[in-house]
Amino acid sequence: MEKFMDIGLGLDPTLKLSLNEQDKLCETAVELGYQSIWTPEGTGQDSYQICLKRWQATANIIPDGIPTGIAVSPVIWRSPMAFAMAGGTVSQISNGKFIMGLGSGGAYRPGAMNSLGRSKISVLSLMRDYVTIVKKLVNGETVSYQGKIETLLEEKLAIFPPPKTPIYLGALGPKMLSLAGELADGAALNWCNPEQVEWSRSQVKLGAEKSNRDPSEIKISEYIRICVDDEDEERARIALAKATIGYALGPSIPSEKERKLGYRAHFERMGFAKELAELDQMRANGASQNEIAEAFPTNILNTVGYFGSSDGAAKAFANLSQGLDNAIVRVVSSRPGKIDGALDVMKACSPEKIRQNL
Repeated sequence: MEKFMDIGLGLDPTLKLSLNEQDKLCETAVELGYQSIWTPEGTGQDSYQICLKRWQATANIIPDGIPTGIAVSPVIWRSPMAFAMAGGTVSQISNGKFIMGLGSGGAYRPGAMNSLGRSKISVLSLMRDYVTIVKKLVNGETVSYQGKIETLLEEKLAIFPPPKTPIYLGALGPKMLSLAGELADGAALNWCNPEQVEWSRSQVKLGAEKSNRDPSEIKISEYIRICVDDEDEERARIALAKATIGYALGPSIPSEKERKLGYRAHFERMGFAKELAELDQMRANGASQNEIAEAFPTNILNTVGYFGSSDGAAKAFANLSQGLDNAIVRVVSSRPGKIDGALDVMKACSPEKIRQNL
């Protein structure tokens, strides 16, 4: 299966590059043989417009360009119709070369919902409603759906022909992975080792079987973060640690209940509860982010990503990509603001080099 795996490229704002420099990376990605380009979304630039710009840059190199995708858009910032309109437009302009990833973001955190003036909700119900509605809209259906969180009655997306955009669901835990298998076209994973990928696929399969779907038709996608620095491997380690901290630890020291949710639960499922508890203690004692990054355990970094010299990057990526349909080189630069830092990762993990190690 790995021989036919799609190898994509993931770019994000932490690279601190101009839009023109990002266009150059997209053009170079085509030349290096990458098969897709992916973008996350937060509360900064609109990633649908960024995805369209990335596709247009690749179309400068080859006719029709290469597919582009978002993994993932937090649903709390848009209505289902707004997602369908935005994603459908990118699909139409790019001639169907767009994948829309939807995720819960921080919806499971009370603070995130409070900022929207909303009370606590069932995140699973939220994602069921969004995926159901958006998928029907982009497939040209008139939607009459009343869910526990979202409702849309007798509405249709006015894009002709229907954009039929694939919908991936950002998923980590067993219930969300099962929901991806039940409803979505793919599951967008993050920060996994191969064992976690295998477990995730089994959860997706359970959901697919519940809906009488063929599990092989549901794509398993993942960002794999890579940071290379041939001049200073410690600089690469610190950069990858800083990229990991916000996910593995979360924005604040979690309660016992919060440890069972989101990324914190995900990292603890992989066996890192003790290491993360020690870092929490450092935070409780007033440690800075730089101090946390210095102390961040190398075993966690090596389990879910790669830092070091360019020579070892492709092999590490190949090992981490086992079991995936879409394996995405998520670029982490040890020199933010300098395009060479990103280019070094892209060249070290070119699809050709990765496939030599599969």
